[in-house]
Amino acid sequence: MIEIVDAARCTGCNICVRACPTNVFDIVPDSAPRIARQHDCQTCFMCELYCPEDALFVAPNVEPAQAGALDDAAFGQYRQTVGWGRARQPTASLDASYELLARAH
Repeated sequence: MIEIVDAARCTGCNICVRACPTNVFDIVPDSAPRIARQHDCQTCFMCELYCPEDALFVAPNVEPAQAGALDDAAFGQYRQTVGWGRARQPTASLDASYELLARAH
């Protein structure tokens, strides 16, 4: 389940909002998206996967994560696992769906 949007890492691109198939987020002007419907999260990791800044944490477990208990390595774990992101195999930019999400309004 989506647990955290790290406002310090987030650039407000809203790609996560557009990637989410269950409309979990609300856009907040000039800020990080807000987790508005956490109970609708299907733990599909799409928001975390497409976040270019590794600003999201999706908990793969049923138990909620404690924000203070997470270290920086927890953010973007799924992207790291599949090889997307900085200092990783750069496959996201080759994926047509990433390009469509980045250009969507």
